[in-house]
Amino acid sequence: MNKKPLLTCLLALMLPSFVMAYETDQVNNRQQQLLDATSAMNKQVNLAIGAAITGMRGERNDMKVVNAVFHQVGSPHWVDKIERWAMVSNDVERLSTPADQTIYSGHPVWATRVAGVSGIGATITVDDTLVGSDKFGHFFSQGRKFYKRWLKSNDERQAAKHSAYTERAIFGQMTTGSYSNADLVANYEGYLFYRSLFEDNVVTNKPAILVWKQDHWIMQRPFDWADHVNDYWDEALNVSYYDKLLYPYMKERFLTFCDAYRSRPDLFEVENEELLKDRYHHLQLHDSSELRLSNLCMYDTQAQTGNSGVAARAN
Repeated sequence: MNKKPLLTCLLALMLPSFVMAYETDQVNNRQQQLLDATSAMNKQVNLAIGAAITGMRGERNDMKVVNAVFHQVGSPHWVDKIERWAMVSNDVERLSTPADQTIYSGHPVWATRVAGVSGIGATITVDDTLVGSDKFGHFFSQGRKFYKRWLKSNDERQAAKHSAYTERAIFGQMTTGSYSNADLVANYEGYLFYRSLFEDNVVTNKPAILVWKQDHWIMQRPFDWADHVNDYWDEALNVSYYDKLLYPYMKERFLTFCDAYRSRPDLFEVENEELLKDRYHHLQLHDSSELRLSNLCMYDTQAQTGNSGVAARAN
């Protein structure tokens, strides 16, 4: 039985629910200089935290704060408020990548599934890192779910198992063909954010964002995306794992960027990678480093050199 027509039919049935479920692209136009959006993004979160605790009185209730913050920046639907804001705000500069030129465009719909037809989210710069707008939704929405699971189990590894499951299923590979390592990183950092609202040193050497005084909350330090964003949020560096339907198309597409890589290899270097591997070792990230351009294009160069050598000897 040919599974490709079946997948296409299933996609057609699923599309109305997933039409706003965006993938992003940090490979195209990577050389474009963007204004760093950290300050603007910080402002949005700090305003949200301030609004969330305004008027809260009585007994301390941490979960009430978590839910109130989420209400300010998140959404029960596919695109969180802060994600949508990053996609359209005049305060944020975005990579210029037309929808028909993304790394997902032009592939068969049965391979890309939702990713090929739902459009592309924005890519912005936060703390000198290219970040897809979808990661902010993962940070607040999936991060909150991670936090709630941790409250029940008091076990990060156990909470991470379910986070990985959702990435294999409805939020990832099942509907897009892509298991996003960067999504899992953003989920985890969102969980740490919710803990850092109330706990000292969740962010190293920093106090909790909030402190409880008698019968109300006080914001004692501002939130900063730089405490959470790093190179593993960038899907050109922390490359997604693609299933067997999508993988050959993505590999072929990535090879078309080798000239861009060779012109600016510094744009594809991961800073402090061993530290990042250690920080996220329990998140069930899949090793897709072979598709990172620094590796893929090196193999491509060697293959071309080898073929040239064979041709030269034949002559």
